[in-house]
Amino acid sequence: MTGILSMIMAGGEGTRLYPLTMPRAKPAVPFGGGYRIIDFVLNNFVNSDLLQIFVLTQFKSHSLMKHLSQAWRITGLTGRFIDPIPAQMRTGKHWYRGTADAIYQNLDLIESYDPEIVCVFGGDHIYKMDVRQMIAFHREKGAELTVAAIPVPVEQACQLGVIQVDESGKMMGFEEKPQNDPKTIPHRPDHVLASMGNYVFDADTLVNYLQIDAESDASSHDFGKDIIPMLVPGGKVYAYDFSTNDIRGEPETSRGYWRDVGTLDAYYEANMDLISVTPCFDLYNRYWPLRSYHPAVPPAKFVHHDYYRTGHAVNSAVSAGCILSGAFVNRSVLGYRVHIHSHTVIEDSVIMGNTDIGTDCRIKRAILDQEVEVAPGTVIGEDPERDRERFKVSEGGVVVIPKGSRVGF
Repeated sequence: MTGILSMIMAGGEGTRLYPLTMPRAKPAVPFGGGYRIIDFVLNNFVNSDLLQIFVLTQFKSHSLMKHLSQAWRITGLTGRFIDPIPAQMRTGKHWYRGTADAIYQNLDLIESYDPEIVCVFGGDHIYKMDVRQMIAFHREKGAELTVAAIPVPVEQACQLGVIQVDESGKMMGFEEKPQNDPKTIPHRPDHVLASMGNYVFDADTLVNYLQIDAESDASSHDFGKDIIPMLVPGGKVYAYDFSTNDIRGEPETSRGYWRDVGTLDAYYEANMDLISVTPCFDLYNRYWPLRSYHPAVPPAKFVHHDYYRTGHAVNSAVSAGCILSGAFVNRSVLGYRVHIHSHTVIEDSVIMGNTDIGTDCRIKRAILDQEVEVAPGTVIGEDPERDRERFKVSEGGVVVIPKGSRVGF
């Protein structure tokens, strides 16, 4: 599609995902065994044939930049690119002061391409979307701004932007992260209509309102807090119903699937979603391939087959390069090059790459970041008090081991 420029916001610090974000930005956090969080929005644009993409980075961007260079380099195609853009402080000696300021500081990129439409999407959610369908809705309505929206339980309203619409989908009200009495969906008092943080802008409208916002000392320079509330009263602002987005080959159970993996528990549950018998987020749709960087590693290997020592995994996703040497893995997600030694049991866990787990260990409801070594005989996830003395434990009781840790030595 021509005349469309896409800007992915991938500079998030991700403080609620600490310690997974201790060495990296939130969009660079590994997910689902062989992916990074950023891969899902990029796959949405690439599969939608929208290939003029800037990825705006900021905090701890090295890991993200390295991943983009390995997995998402487009060469030899005129006018097609996925370019990472670090914060350049073009408008003063300060970092991005908000989501709107991040785009404002890069207005030169928009002006140089002179697009008709600018897509501004977040880089840290798990979902599939044919973005062309949202753009078609935007054009059909003659909108200045279209916001992707989805119903969510009312208890999540304090973390999201809440939208009110009329029967045509025109936005009649918007409140960013309401702490009390959010406006619920008519006849659905237990749900609100929430912004997904994905915007399709008329390019001239975007530039105009960003310039107005930049001149306001009272503004927090944020799309949700400032730009959208400015546009709603007099502008043509519409909500796009994400549940209507249709992707070939997707099971009906996955329709409307969207996860904000901004907390440790949300991140953990989204990983667990991948390994159910009928997953609500399907990695296996050949009509919607999910690209990422795949290192040069051999196939996964499962060795030993004795009565008390059998290497096997069930209800799990096991990435290439893993060795299950007389170990048992159940309901877990393993990244690249995970070596689990004999008589060890792993259950309900997310184990990232380049990790070595010794013999006779028991690990349950845990997230182990990359390059972790676990000593033989270590037990994690069975004694909450003991776990809290040694590790970060989420509100939902998931034990989180930081990157590069040596546990039990």
